[in-house]
Amino acid sequence: MKMWSGRFRQPLDPEFERWQRSFEFDRRLLRYELAASGAHAKALKNAGVLTPDELISILQGLEQIEKKAVSANSFLDDPEAEDVHHFVEKQLVGLIGEVGYKLHSGRSRNEQIATDLRLYVRAAIDELRQQLAELCSGFVDRAEQSGESAMPAYTHLQRAEPVLVGHWLLAYVQMFLRDANRLADCRKRLNVCPLGSGAVAGATLPLDRSSMAENLGFDAPTANSVDATSDRDFALEFVNSLSLLALHLSRWAEEMILFSTQEYEFIGLPEAYSTGSSAMPQKKNPDLLELVRGKSGRVLGNATTLMVSVKGLPLAYNKDLQEAQEPLFDASNTLLQMLPLVTGWMKAAEFHYGCMQQAAQSGFMNAWAAATYLVSRGVPSRLAHERIGKAVQMCLERGCELNELPLADLQALSPAFGADFCDSLKLSSVLAIHDVIGGTAPARVKQAIGNARKQIESLREEVHAHA
Repeated sequence: MKMWSGRFRQPLDPEFERWQRSFEFDRRLLRYELAASGAHAKALKNAGVLTPDELISILQGLEQIEKKAVSANSFLDDPEAEDVHHFVEKQLVGLIGEVGYKLHSGRSRNEQIATDLRLYVRAAIDELRQQLAELCSGFVDRAEQSGESAMPAYTHLQRAEPVLVGHWLLAYVQMFLRDANRLADCRKRLNVCPLGSGAVAGATLPLDRSSMAENLGFDAPTANSVDATSDRDFALEFVNSLSLLALHLSRWAEEMILFSTQEYEFIGLPEAYSTGSSAMPQKKNPDLLELVRGKSGRVLGNATTLMVSVKGLPLAYNKDLQEAQEPLFDASNTLLQMLPLVTGWMKAAEFHYGCMQQAAQSGFMNAWAAATYLVSRGVPSRLAHERIGKAVQMCLERGCELNELPLADLQALSPAFGADFCDSLKLSSVLAIHDVIGGTAPARVKQAIGNARKQIESLREEVHAHA
């Protein structure tokens, strides 16, 4: 029996009935629907709608449904269920009889789906933040293992200055920690409970909304029934946060692809996450990296789909909101599957420190350090920049590096050059002068690694507190 069929005299068109069903994708909300139904049942008992025995019967029935869903996947193959709400009611009545119909007293599917989705997103955020903690930890481990190995840093995809490998890796840690913080902010805003909002105007029974909210781990009930049943801001914010995370992962994947080419040779692709060519026997292709880059586009597309689906809707609930579910689920699943694989890749990848170190010592990446040398001897910054630029041009004409220019030629450009100039161009010296918070000086990077570990531990503790 349909949950709404009393007013209708003719059956639905069979094709339309199949087309408008959402159970194929919203059945993943079953555990949250059961939890919310249990909270509603307790509120009905406290309001005098259910007897204590009826409450026990309903709660036991809900528990049986959950056990059946866990033990047999085929249990969820129901061609008649319109959505997860209809499925639960149908199964509950089948288990405990007509008392199961009492569960829907004073509530609407509009508030049910709003509650289920908030519970789903909240759980997904907790899992994603745990995975981000593991990913960041993997990056920090590799940063620490790299010691004082250096590599070129790039601007405009041109070699700019040398940095420690650890400093480069910690840049990604900062990206991913921001992603974790954005998800935490989203969790705070979504953690209010729509139960008791009814279809649009509020429940028709004296239900204790605060008790239901507390029962489900929400901070409070929603403040307005019209907003509660139509609001999908939490889904938009969640998927937009995921789109930034996906964007960061895509940037990471692109850089790893570049650095693993023969042209760079900074990184060796781990075989466990790569494939070969069906035509060229020598190939090892960065399939995980390319799929991360490609699948990130899906997440960005899902964020756009969600916003377009909601942008023209009047208050309150509209069936269009059903279309908000699949992009939400797809974005969440994409990242939940991707993050552990990225963590595994980072643990397995081989860093070619020798190639990185060699690349960090050529191509005039010590030019700014050279200009800094002149500034420290009283030469105005703009003039120092010009003098070193002329020295670089001289090197290009002669096919040499700055430290290979004769001192006499340098002093012809500026008398501030001294015999100690070459020492200031050594890689260790160039790294050391970036001795500021957030800089690549070895002591600063070591400090940054310690700070990152503290942030990751704090992230883990936050996730554990919600478990």
